[in-house]
Amino acid sequence: MELYIHIPFCMKKCEYCDFLSAPYDRNLRAKYTDALCRELRYYGGVIDEPVETVFIGGGTPSWLEPALMEKIIDAMRSSFSIHKNAEVTIEVNPGTVTKDAMASYVSWGINRLSIGLQSANEEELKLLGRIHTYDQFLKTFEIARMQGIDNINVDVMYGLPGQKAETFLKTLRQIVMLKPEHISAYSLMIEEDTPYFERYGEDAKRQAKGEPTVYLPEEDELCAMTESCEKILEEHNFHQYEISNFAKVGYACRHNIGYWRRTPYLGAGLGAASFYNHTRYANERDIYRYIENPIQRFETPLSREDEMAEFMFLGLRTIDGVSRKAFESAFDEPLLDVYGAVLARLIEEGLLEAKAGNVFLTKHGRNVSNAVLAEFLLEQE
Repeated sequence: MELYIHIPFCMKKCEYCDFLSAPYDRNLRAKYTDALCRELRYYGGVIDEPVETVFIGGGTPSWLEPALMEKIIDAMRSSFSIHKNAEVTIEVNPGTVTKDAMASYVSWGINRLSIGLQSANEEELKLLGRIHTYDQFLKTFEIARMQGIDNINVDVMYGLPGQKAETFLKTLRQIVMLKPEHISAYSLMIEEDTPYFERYGEDAKRQAKGEPTVYLPEEDELCAMTESCEKILEEHNFHQYEISNFAKVGYACRHNIGYWRRTPYLGAGLGAASFYNHTRYANERDIYRYIENPIQRFETPLSREDEMAEFMFLGLRTIDGVSRKAFESAFDEPLLDVYGAVLARLIEEGLLEAKAGNVFLTKHGRNVSNAVLAEFLLEQE
């Protein structure tokens, strides 16, 4: 089993962000921590399975006071059986974590860091609404190495308004020179209910249709950024194991791989999602109601068709794709009996490829993955 812990606090909401987070005050952070600890203790007494991976995400977990984070870690470790070789990740933002805090993370058993850089270009950082500088990122990276953390991911983002390929690739080359173990390179998504959607929503629709854009890179340039990114990272021995994720050998994120393989997981915290017993669960999204009752869950049973579609969505995001043998083992029905016609058409269109018992996205398919994955929705009776 996997465990996700949500810390919904940040110093300032980024312009593009639609995550469930906000700059709550100190008093509310303390109350939230107490509620989260109650939830961890409750479900630790209900679910008797060893935890193989932990991911502390947000928000900005590193903005939470170390004393409060320590309470959460204590509640987690006293409530669950954490495997001795568990991968334990915490997300941090540059400028929000001190040397002492980093030392505490290590002492608590955190062994993987995910740093949200997004860009090495100061103007792009301002455009995104980030609160840090590139120099602050370098300092955070250095502190992590000095504290002995040898598994670091760096998040970078491309396809920004007004961005040219050479600007993004300069960021990428600067990061590669630092020799992190993992790089997540995401194409900007314009999400509803964000300032970016108000500014660039219409432009995003034009981009998706392959029409000329006003602010965002046009579709051809976005594809060129993606392909150049993959090439540069491959040259520096980063293995692409998922559409947006690249790792040195042995450093692929075990927690995320669990998501793509549909490993059961428990999500604790505001709005957190869980998946086990063929059912999806979601926590309360209002922080005041969550604090009042942190163990309330809203469940969504998954139909057979839902699970088949999800199996394809998640599996095709990985470079290895979907195993025909694994599909049949999961559903007692051959993959071709369910999706034969869809697969044949997408292979003919050059979006999918079949080899050695696996079906996977081609490079072109990865560039238009959202449209391809939508083809696997099944009609339900």
